Amino acid sequence: MDKQQAAAEVLVEGDTSWTQVHTGTHPHAVLSSDAPCQHPPADPPWRNLDRLVQASLVRSAGGISPIGLYLDCLDWAMHLAVSPGKQMSIWDMAKSPALEATPPANRSSLVADPRFKHPDWEKMPYRQFRDAFQRMEACWEAAASGVSGATPKHQNVVRFVGRQVLDLFSPSNVWWVNPEVLGAMSKTNGMSLLLGMQRMQADAADLLTGNAPGASEDKREHFRVGKDLAVTPGCVVFANPVMELIRYAPASKRTYPEPVLIVPSWLLKYYILDLSARNSLVRYLVEAGHTVYMMSWKNPREEGRDWGLATYLEEGVFAALQHIYRELGGKRVHTAGYCLGGTLLAMAAAALGRQHSRRPWIKTVTLLAAQTDFSEPGELGLFISSSGVSGLDALMWQQGFLDGKQLAGVFQLLNSRDLIWSRLVHDYLLGRQLTPTAMMAWNADTTRLPYRLHSEMLHDLYLHNNLAEGRQCIDGEPVTLTDIHVPMLVVATERDHISPWRSVHKLHLLTHREMTFVLVSGGHNVGIVSPPGEGSPHQHYRWKVRRQGDPYLPPQDWTESAALDQGSWWPFWQGWLGRHSGARSAAPAYPPGRILSEAPGTYVLER
Repeated sequence: MDKQQAAAEVLVEGDTSWTQVHTGTHPHAVLSSDAPCQHPPADPPWRNLDRLVQASLVRSAGGISPIGLYLDCLDWAMHLAVSPGKQMSIWDMAKSPALEATPPANRSSLVADPRFKHPDWEKMPYRQFRDAFQRMEACWEAAASGVSGATPKHQNVVRFVGRQVLDLFSPSNVWWVNPEVLGAMSKTNGMSLLLGMQRMQADAADLLTGNAPGASEDKREHFRVGKDLAVTPGCVVFANPVMELIRYAPASKRTYPEPVLIVPSWLLKYYILDLSARNSLVRYLVEAGHTVYMMSWKNPREEGRDWGLATYLEEGVFAALQHIYRELGGKRVHTAGYCLGGTLLAMAAAALGRQHSRRPWIKTVTLLAAQTDFSEPGELGLFISSSGVSGLDALMWQQGFLDGKQLAGVFQLLNSRDLIWSRLVHDYLLGRQLTPTAMMAWNADTTRLPYRLHSEMLHDLYLHNNLAEGRQCIDGEPVTLTDIHVPMLVVATERDHISPWRSVHKLHLLTHREMTFVLVSGGHNVGIVSPPGEGSPHQHYRWKVRRQGDPYLPPQDWTESAALDQGSWWPFWQGWLGRHSGARSAAPAYPPGRILSEAPGTYVLER
């Protein structure tokens, strides 16, 4: 009871979501569209037996529902079986010589495959190996697409599975047909391959003992949180069972009156936005004169199994906003959310838009690589189906949380060429080792996700798209993104495989207020962590302001009409924040309060 009372102190009088969550009455299942916020009936007693069986099945299949995968492949195979014209076209492509069979639109991407960038792949017989493999890829691409009658999603699943299998047999992965590997062996008298095999043996031993590959080499010791990472000076000014709130004072003589609150994703640790001194978005903002607050999520175990979206809203975003609002004497807050933290922030901003007179906390909203419409979530959506979500839900129900290693495996599979196969060639066949970087250390610092939170995220967002369709419930009422009435800036990245930029762009259809949309070079992480400076000469970004009343522009039309600037997008965002802030003045004097600890706090250190 003491724990509940301590957490309840952060709530605004009249809010009930925290109580609903922790007494087990908060909505968890999919609700009727006629009454989206009514409590669903309790699960029947036989449901737990079903969950035990489904959890065992999904665990044995590596976290994927084999039933769902079978149904996807069956739909494709049955429709392909009754498409003789399609079969003949695939056969014609298979017997055509090398890349001449590949459509011109796809040929350049195949030739530019980074696995075959070494110049010796143009020599015989290696060119034949490469061309034969690329011809197989082209045939599979043709077979898994354009099958009349098969649903597009099922075809995408088949294409994805086939690509994983083909990548396994790529000639670049075979040491005796890879000219780059043979050249390295010749130069080192075979020691490169021997060293690689020793590294493979060590990584295999790490996996058998339950550690991440490379843990035996203590790579993470090169980058210690609080020593080498997350080193911007700050202090923890508030904490509850779900998060710590870190305050970073501005590092300039003249400062902006409104603070900036950053809501990170709960998938990984917050310090992706406070890496090294050069790569820290937090440091950049405080040096520009902003007071920055950062939320650091708890790394939960069994005690957090019933923490859901309502918990993370009330004890997370709302609690942080209320504390900042009170600490700074009623100043409204610039808010920024990254990845799923941005999705959570969008929910919070929509709910507060309906309650502006009671909780006037937010001044602006910035979403960084954050989806609000999940109808087209990219390749991550291949894992989302009723069968897949049901199986994964059962697995999490049994564990009480989703382990970070399980989640990391999914993201590695989505980008297997870079995260799996390129490492196999680089580390094991060439006998080289990547120099540890701050980004690699952060990526290895995994977190656990509470059962209820991840289950609600899968059901409400990915499977049923409740937020975009106005069925997401907060405080017993459905919220809609049209209730966001503050200025918005939305950042997407060009090569994002987690939050595809065209999916992020759909926010244009969900709100009609003024919005600045920015499309930056890079991927989900590198595109956001993109500091200005000479170290990244190829940075660029496109931007365009959609005024209230402007017509909708589809992604292609938006790209053609947007302004293109070179360099980092950070100065652009900081200028936007400045234009929406009050006049700068002397550095603020913070009211006396309890300092719980120095940054980075304690939650970020939990494993």
